[in-house]
Amino acid sequence: MNLWNNETEIQFFTEALRNFASPEQLFYNLHSGYYAYVPKNVDGEGQTLQSRNSLIGQFTEKWTKDIFSPIARNLGFYAVNSVVCEEIGLPKRSGADLAFCTKNSTNQRPENIKLIFEIKMSIVSNYKYTHPDNISFIGDYKSHKGTPALLRSDSMLKAIGKSINIRVSGIESTKIPIIILGNSPITDSYIHKVDFLKTAGVIQGFWSLNPTPTITEHVRNTPLNGFQTVENINLLSKLTNELLNQEMNYFSSMISKPKLGEIIRIANEESTAEAKAEKFLELIKEF
Repeated sequence: MNLWNNETEIQFFTEALRNFASPEQLFYNLHSGYYAYVPKNVDGEGQTLQSRNSLIGQFTEKWTKDIFSPIARNLGFYAVNSVVCEEIGLPKRSGADLAFCTKNSTNQRPENIKLIFEIKMSIVSNYKYTHPDNISFIGDYKSHKGTPALLRSDSMLKAIGKSINIRVSGIESTKIPIIILGNSPITDSYIHKVDFLKTAGVIQGFWSLNPTPTITEHVRNTPLNGFQTVENINLLSKLTNELLNQEMNYFSSMISKPKLGEIIRIANEESTAEAKAEKFLELIKEF
Protein backbone atom coordinates (compact mmCIF):
# COMPACT_ATOMS: atom_id res chain seq x y z
CA MET A 1 0.00 0.00 0.00
CA ASN A 2 0.97 3.63 -0.48
CA LEU A 3 0.99 6.15 2.32
CA TRP A 4 -1.69 8.86 2.49
CA ASN A 5 -2.09 11.01 -0.63
CA ASN A 6 -4.73 12.79 -2.71
CA GLU A 7 -5.81 9.52 -4.31
CA THR A 8 -6.57 8.12 -0.84
CA GLU A 9 -8.88 11.05 -0.17
CA ILE A 10 -10.62 10.65 -3.53
CA GLN A 11 -11.02 6.95 -2.70
CA PHE A 12 -12.79 7.88 0.55
CA PHE A 13 -15.26 10.16 -1.22
CA THR A 14 -15.87 7.66 -4.03
CA GLU A 15 -16.55 4.76 -1.65
CA ALA A 16 -18.74 6.86 0.64
CA LEU A 17 -20.88 8.15 -2.24
CA ARG A 18 -21.20 4.69 -3.74
CA ASN A 19 -22.21 2.95 -0.52
CA PHE A 20 -23.97 5.10 2.03
CA ALA A 21 -23.46 8.88 1.94
CA SER A 22 -25.11 11.75 0.08
CA PRO A 23 -23.11 14.64 -1.40
CA GLU A 24 -24.57 16.92 1.30
CA GLN A 25 -23.01 14.75 4.01
CA LEU A 26 -19.58 14.94 2.44
CA PHE A 27 -19.30 18.34 0.75
CA TYR A 28 -20.20 21.98 1.27
CA ASN A 29 -23.00 22.86 -1.15
CA LEU A 30 -21.88 26.31 -2.36
CA HIS A 31 -23.24 28.42 -5.18
CA SER A 32 -20.42 27.29 -7.46
CA GLY A 33 -20.73 23.58 -6.59
CA TYR A 34 -19.88 20.93 -3.99
CA TYR A 35 -16.53 21.36 -2.21
CA ALA A 36 -14.72 19.33 0.45
CA TYR A 37 -13.77 22.65 2.11
CA VAL A 38 -14.76 26.24 1.48
CA PRO A 39 -12.08 27.72 -0.82
CA LYS A 40 -10.32 30.80 0.53
CA ASN A 41 -11.68 32.99 -2.26
CA VAL A 42 -15.31 31.99 -1.56
CA ASP A 43 -17.65 33.32 1.13
CA GLY A 44 -18.59 30.73 3.75
CA GLU A 45 -17.49 29.15 7.01
CA GLY A 46 -14.33 27.07 7.21
CA GLN A 47 -15.27 24.42 9.75
CA THR A 48 -15.28 20.70 8.96
CA LEU A 49 -18.63 19.13 8.16
CA GLN A 50 -19.80 17.33 11.30
CA SER A 51 -21.61 14.71 9.21
CA ARG A 52 -18.26 13.80 7.60
CA ASN A 53 -16.30 13.40 10.82
CA SER A 54 -17.53 9.95 11.81
CA LEU A 55 -17.29 8.68 8.22
CA ILE A 56 -13.68 9.74 7.75
CA GLY A 57 -12.91 8.44 11.24
CA GLN A 58 -14.10 4.95 10.30
CA PHE A 59 -12.21 5.11 7.01
CA THR A 60 -8.89 6.21 8.57
CA GLU A 61 -9.03 3.58 11.31
CA LYS A 62 -9.44 0.83 8.73
CA TRP A 63 -6.84 2.40 6.43
CA THR A 64 -4.21 2.61 9.17
CA LYS A 65 -4.92 -0.98 10.21
CA ASP A 66 -4.33 -2.10 6.62
CA ILE A 67 -1.05 -0.14 6.54
CA PHE A 68 0.23 -1.52 9.84
CA SER A 69 -1.03 -5.12 9.66
CA PRO A 70 1.97 -6.45 7.65
CA ILE A 71 4.37 -4.66 10.02
CA ALA A 72 2.57 -6.14 13.04
CA ARG A 73 2.63 -9.64 11.54
CA ASN A 74 6.37 -9.44 10.90
CA LEU A 75 6.84 -8.69 14.59
CA GLY A 76 4.53 -11.47 15.72
CA PHE A 77 1.60 -9.21 16.70
CA TYR A 78 -1.90 -8.35 15.53
CA ALA A 79 -3.00 -4.85 14.48
CA VAL A 80 -6.36 -4.34 16.21
CA ASN A 81 -8.84 -1.45 16.03
CA SER A 82 -10.89 -0.12 18.99
CA VAL A 83 -8.90 -1.86 21.71
CA VAL A 84 -10.49 -1.81 25.16
CA CYS A 85 -8.49 -2.16 28.39
CA GLU A 86 -9.98 -0.52 31.48
CA GLU A 87 -6.80 -1.04 33.49
CA ILE A 88 -4.86 1.46 31.37
CA GLY A 89 -7.61 4.02 30.77
CA LEU A 90 -9.09 2.59 27.57
CA PRO A 91 -12.83 2.09 28.23
CA LYS A 92 -15.22 0.97 25.50
CA ARG A 93 -16.37 4.53 24.79
CA SER A 94 -12.76 5.66 24.27
CA GLY A 95 -10.64 2.68 23.25
CA ALA A 96 -7.31 2.74 21.45
CA ASP A 97 -7.92 3.56 17.78
CA LEU A 98 -5.27 0.99 16.82
CA ALA A 99 -2.90 -1.18 18.84
CA PHE A 100 -0.37 -3.93 18.37
CA CYS A 101 -1.46 -6.86 20.53
CA THR A 102 -0.47 -10.45 21.16
CA LYS A 103 -4.13 -11.52 20.80
CA ASN A 104 -6.54 -10.66 17.98
CA SER A 105 -9.35 -9.24 20.13
CA THR A 106 -10.75 -5.83 21.00
CA ASN A 107 -10.75 -6.67 24.73
CA GLN A 108 -7.19 -6.90 25.98
CA ARG A 109 -5.12 -7.31 29.13
CA PRO A 110 -2.41 -4.65 29.67
CA GLU A 111 0.40 -7.15 29.18
CA ASN A 112 -0.96 -8.07 25.74
CA ILE A 113 -0.79 -4.51 24.40
CA LYS A 114 2.60 -3.64 22.95
CA LEU A 115 1.98 -0.36 21.10
CA ILE A 116 -0.89 2.15 21.05
CA PHE A 117 -1.80 4.45 18.17
CA GLU A 118 -4.19 7.40 18.48
CA ILE A 119 -5.43 8.44 15.02
CA LYS A 120 -6.03 12.11 14.22
CA MET A 121 -6.57 12.12 10.47
CA SER A 122 -9.02 13.87 8.18
CA ILE A 123 -9.45 15.10 4.62
CA VAL A 124 -6.46 17.39 4.10
CA SER A 125 -6.72 18.86 0.58
CA ASN A 126 -9.69 20.38 -1.24
CA TYR A 127 -11.84 18.68 -3.89
CA LYS A 128 -14.80 19.54 -6.06
CA TYR A 129 -17.59 17.04 -6.64
CA THR A 130 -19.54 17.06 -9.90
CA HIS A 131 -22.59 14.83 -10.37
CA PRO A 132 -22.72 11.91 -10.90
CA ASP A 133 -19.28 10.63 -9.87
CA ASN A 134 -16.47 13.07 -10.66
CA ILE A 135 -14.20 14.21 -7.82
CA SER A 136 -11.32 16.48 -8.76
CA PHE A 137 -8.43 17.88 -6.72
CA ILE A 138 -8.47 21.68 -6.64
CA GLY A 139 -5.85 22.64 -4.04
CA ASP A 140 -3.83 21.66 -0.97
CA TYR A 141 -4.73 22.56 2.62
CA LYS A 142 -3.39 26.08 2.21
CA SER A 143 -6.01 26.82 -0.47
CA HIS A 144 -9.10 26.36 1.75
CA LYS A 145 -10.57 27.68 5.00
CA GLY A 146 -10.66 24.36 6.85
CA THR A 147 -8.14 23.21 9.45
CA PRO A 148 -7.46 19.50 8.96
CA ALA A 149 -5.96 16.80 11.16
CA LEU A 150 -2.96 17.74 13.34
CA LEU A 151 -3.23 21.40 12.31
CA ARG A 152 -6.27 21.62 14.59
CA SER A 153 -5.44 22.63 18.15
CA ASP A 154 -8.41 20.68 19.51
CA SER A 155 -7.18 17.49 17.81
CA MET A 156 -3.73 17.94 19.30
CA LEU A 157 -5.11 18.63 22.78
CA LYS A 158 -7.45 15.61 22.67
CA ALA A 159 -4.58 13.35 21.62
CA ILE A 160 -2.32 14.70 24.35
CA GLY A 161 -5.05 14.45 26.97
CA LYS A 162 -5.86 10.84 26.11
CA SER A 163 -2.17 9.90 26.19
CA ILE A 164 -1.71 11.48 29.61
CA ASN A 165 -4.77 9.62 30.87
CA ILE A 166 -3.19 6.34 29.75
CA ARG A 167 0.15 7.25 31.33
CA VAL A 168 -1.34 8.07 34.75
CA SER A 169 -3.68 5.06 34.83
CA GLY A 170 -1.17 2.84 36.61
CA ILE A 171 2.00 0.80 36.46
CA GLU A 172 0.63 -1.38 33.63
CA SER A 173 0.86 1.46 31.12
CA THR A 174 4.45 2.52 31.77
CA LYS A 175 5.99 0.16 29.20
CA ILE A 176 3.57 0.76 26.31
CA PRO A 177 4.72 3.27 23.64
CA ILE A 178 2.09 5.74 22.40
CA ILE A 179 2.17 7.24 18.90
CA ILE A 180 -0.19 9.89 17.49
CA LEU A 181 -0.87 9.29 13.79
CA GLY A 182 -1.88 12.16 11.51
CA ASN A 183 -1.92 13.05 7.83
CA SER A 184 -1.01 16.71 8.01
CA PRO A 185 1.83 18.87 9.36
CA ILE A 186 1.62 20.55 12.76
CA THR A 187 1.59 24.29 13.39
CA ASP A 188 4.72 26.15 14.46
CA SER A 189 3.19 26.70 17.91
CA TYR A 190 3.39 22.95 18.64
CA ILE A 191 7.02 22.39 17.61
CA HIS A 192 8.40 22.80 21.16
CA LYS A 193 5.43 21.02 22.76
CA VAL A 194 5.72 17.78 20.76
CA ASP A 195 9.47 17.61 21.34
CA PHE A 196 8.94 18.13 25.09
CA LEU A 197 6.25 15.42 25.20
CA LYS A 198 8.65 12.99 23.51
CA THR A 199 11.64 13.75 25.75
CA ALA A 200 9.37 13.59 28.82
CA GLY A 201 8.23 10.14 27.69
CA VAL A 202 4.52 10.92 27.68
CA ILE A 203 4.15 10.34 23.92
CA GLN A 204 6.79 8.64 21.78
CA GLY A 205 6.00 10.69 18.71
CA PHE A 206 3.55 12.36 16.35
CA TRP A 207 3.85 10.78 12.89
CA SER A 208 2.32 12.17 9.72
CA LEU A 209 1.64 9.42 7.17
CA ASN A 210 1.17 11.98 4.38
CA PRO A 211 4.57 12.60 2.73
CA THR A 212 3.34 15.45 0.49
CA PRO A 213 0.48 17.45 2.03
CA THR A 214 1.69 20.47 0.07
CA ILE A 215 4.61 21.35 -2.19
CA THR A 216 5.09 24.62 -0.30
CA GLU A 217 6.96 25.14 2.97
CA HIS A 218 5.63 23.33 6.05
CA VAL A 219 6.84 21.59 9.21
CA ARG A 220 8.22 18.21 8.16
CA ASN A 221 10.17 17.26 11.28
CA THR A 222 10.83 18.94 14.60
CA PRO A 223 14.37 19.27 16.02
CA LEU A 224 14.00 16.27 18.39
CA ASN A 225 11.65 14.31 16.09
CA GLY A 226 8.68 14.70 18.38
CA PHE A 227 6.89 15.19 15.05
CA GLN A 228 8.05 13.34 11.94
CA THR A 229 6.79 13.11 8.38
CA VAL A 230 7.04 9.48 7.32
CA GLU A 231 8.33 9.37 3.75
CA ASN A 232 7.60 5.74 2.81
CA ILE A 233 6.52 2.33 4.09
CA ASN A 234 10.10 1.23 4.72
CA LEU A 235 10.69 4.15 7.07
CA LEU A 236 7.36 3.46 8.81
CA SER A 237 8.41 -0.15 9.37
CA LYS A 238 11.84 0.95 10.62
CA LEU A 239 10.41 3.45 13.12
CA THR A 240 7.88 0.91 14.41
CA ASN A 241 10.51 -1.80 14.78
CA GLU A 242 12.79 0.56 16.70
CA LEU A 243 10.01 1.34 19.17
CA LEU A 244 9.24 -2.31 19.84
CA ASN A 245 12.82 -3.60 19.92
CA GLN A 246 13.82 -1.54 22.93
CA GLU A 247 12.48 -2.01 26.43
CA MET A 248 11.06 1.35 27.47
CA ASN A 249 9.86 2.55 30.85
CA TYR A 250 7.94 5.74 31.56
CA PHE A 251 8.57 7.41 34.89
CA SER A 252 7.75 10.81 36.32
CA SER A 253 8.09 12.47 39.65
CA MET A 254 8.55 15.79 41.40
CA ILE A 255 10.84 15.35 44.38
CA SER A 256 13.53 17.34 46.13
CA LYS A 257 17.15 17.22 45.01
CA PRO A 258 18.32 15.51 48.24
CA LYS A 259 15.80 12.68 47.74
CA LEU A 260 16.73 12.39 44.07
CA GLY A 261 20.40 12.23 45.02
CA GLU A 262 19.66 9.48 47.53
CA ILE A 263 17.81 7.47 44.87
CA ILE A 264 20.73 7.82 42.47
CA ARG A 265 23.24 6.83 45.20
CA ILE A 266 21.32 3.65 46.10
CA ALA A 267 20.70 2.70 42.46
CA ASN A 268 24.37 3.19 41.65
CA GLU A 269 25.31 0.44 44.10
CA GLU A 270 23.90 -2.16 41.67
CA SER A 271 26.47 -4.04 39.58
CA THR A 272 25.13 -3.56 36.01
CA ALA A 273 23.60 -0.69 34.04
CA GLU A 274 20.32 -2.60 33.66
CA ALA A 275 20.17 -3.36 37.39
CA LYS A 276 20.89 0.29 38.20
CA ALA A 277 17.97 1.33 35.95
CA GLU A 278 15.62 -1.21 37.53
CA LYS A 279 16.54 -0.07 41.04
CA PHE A 280 16.09 3.58 40.06
CA LEU A 281 12.62 2.92 38.62
CA GLU A 282 11.68 0.92 41.71
CA LEU A 283 12.83 3.65 44.10
CA ILE A 284 11.30 6.56 42.16
CA LYS A 285 7.86 5.03 42.76
CA GLU A 286 8.46 4.68 46.50
CA PHE A 287 9.70 8.19 47.33
